[in-house]
Amino acid sequence: MVKRYLTVTSLSDALSLLRTGFSCTPARELVPLIASVGRVTAEPIFARYSVPEVHLAAMDGIAVISRQTRGAGEQHPVMIKQAVRVNTGNVVPPEYDAVIMIEEVQIDHGEFIIRKAAPSWQHIRPAGEDIGESEMALPSGHRIRPHDTGALAAYGITEVPVLTVRIGLIPTGSELVSHGTRPAPGQVVESNTVMAEAMLVALGATCTRYPMVKDNPADIKKILEQAVRENDVVIISAGSSAGTKDFTADVIAELGEVLVHGIAIKPGKPAIIGRIDRKPVIGMPGYPLSALTVLRELVTPLVYAFGLPVSSFGTVDALLTVSVSKDIGSDEFVLCSLGQVGDRWVLTPLSRGAGVQMSAVRSNANLKIPAGVEGCEAGKIVPATLTVSRAEAEKALLITGSHDPLIDYLADLLQKKEIGLHSTHVGSMGGIFSLKKNECHAAPMHLLAENGDYNIPYLEKYIPGEDIILLCVAERQQGIVSRTGIGFDDLVRHSFINRQRGSGTRMLLDHELKIRGISHDALQGYEREVTTHLAVALAVKTGEVDAGMCVFSAAKALGLPFKTVATERYEIAIRREHLDDPRVAELCAAVTSPPFREIMDRLGGYDTRETGVRRVLP
Repeated sequence: MVKRYLTVTSLSDALSLLRTGFSCTPARELVPLIASVGRVTAEPIFARYSVPEVHLAAMDGIAVISRQTRGAGEQHPVMIKQAVRVNTGNVVPPEYDAVIMIEEVQIDHGEFIIRKAAPSWQHIRPAGEDIGESEMALPSGHRIRPHDTGALAAYGITEVPVLTVRIGLIPTGSELVSHGTRPAPGQVVESNTVMAEAMLVALGATCTRYPMVKDNPADIKKILEQAVRENDVVIISAGSSAGTKDFTADVIAELGEVLVHGIAIKPGKPAIIGRIDRKPVIGMPGYPLSALTVLRELVTPLVYAFGLPVSSFGTVDALLTVSVSKDIGSDEFVLCSLGQVGDRWVLTPLSRGAGVQMSAVRSNANLKIPAGVEGCEAGKIVPATLTVSRAEAEKALLITGSHDPLIDYLADLLQKKEIGLHSTHVGSMGGIFSLKKNECHAAPMHLLAENGDYNIPYLEKYIPGEDIILLCVAERQQGIVSRTGIGFDDLVRHSFINRQRGSGTRMLLDHELKIRGISHDALQGYEREVTTHLAVALAVKTGEVDAGMCVFSAAKALGLPFKTVATERYEIAIRREHLDDPRVAELCAAVTSPPFREIMDRLGGYDTRETGVRRVLP
């Protein structure tokens, strides 16, 4: 019988339950001083001794008894009868109470002559000036900063008592293999608890990852009992959905109680909140982005309830570039790329597939669409929640348009300049429309016009009169990728995979079909679309299809035969107004740099004779 969720709990109710349904008392652990940065003190920290412990000279000079210097002046030099030479940091003997700088002392046959009186305690660091023995250095609840450790080391502290939450992480699934192992078909690398441990340790939690457990209720029960004994919170990865091998809810119910099974969030709906021995047990869905949402929206607030501070990068109001629709009833969290174009923030949603982890890697913000609305329309100003610092988001460079593997290499070069390149693959025409609405910094394209020119006729048609610079990346080979050396004229006898509508590759394909008098319908798979050249080559390599059209470098990367169809001009269109933007200037410099030319030569299929050439519109 297929299991179903009995009820679905709202996110706000689930959070309320986590706050009120458990006694969240943090644990305490001693950690080495050097490992305490970012952790939160569990109790006040007191100095073990005074710093300095005795009076020290603050200058190079002579230590004197201040009353013996009275009356000294320019017209009335005084010979000091009792003094001792000291250097900065030397102990000042107890009988002395002042130091006179050596520059203000005349030494005559071993005797000291001064012309200025010294007040008591002049140029002396008194004992305890920094901190006194048993004085509090840090209060409880203080997040330790790197420079705090220097002070604590000086005060004799070698270990620090810090707050923590002991969290047990249990990965389940018969299909799992350890990370570092290349999965066979049907296997999955266990990555969710790796991600969970990294996120939670950064918050100050102490995590124990238990061995992977196969889909067997008795085995899951045994490891869950152990984890509950040893931890304050337990998180079980996978097994929370309603499939035939999902046992998490049943095992929690057998050992305790299931409080919630199904939360109105997307991704992450199958999440479970259970209670065993008064401790929270969280069932985390198996899809990586579902797991990420549960960790961010449920587990992080739970850690906060235990007393560990949770930092936030805040929100900014941003222009949404693409409409996002959803069903009413669930809070949906959409991963996005965010950047400043001109004087406004621009937000572009990424793939919403719950298993697409690269959306998380590429994102620097997310958009929450509340349960009561059906979505957000393009052009609307929405609150974007930053997942990086604002300073880092301000350095994001938004590139929208045609895909080429070279874009990833440009991202690598720009990262060395602390610029994060965020690329959205919407095809050349999509790039033109993004550029027209000023929603990106640059738009790569390779659109062949009927007159044989590339790109300019389309820019003149769709963005007439605008000041545009076309920066040539390279002239590149486009052609047919296959496993057996299929040529263009052979396509009608083989299965095919296409690029998306509006892409320059799709338009080149249509152009070649037209001049050969071949109908679209003659290509088996013409309607199946992917958004990158590598996706085309991968579909061919795995045997899903016989052939596709892509650039030579993608075929070469996967070791596949390639038949050239055309050499096309791949350019990046930039509004002239953005050329002075330091991020755009670095992009242009990267394109023309020797390291980038070396990359193109290594990848193959690129003619760099025109690289860096600029064409100007109008």
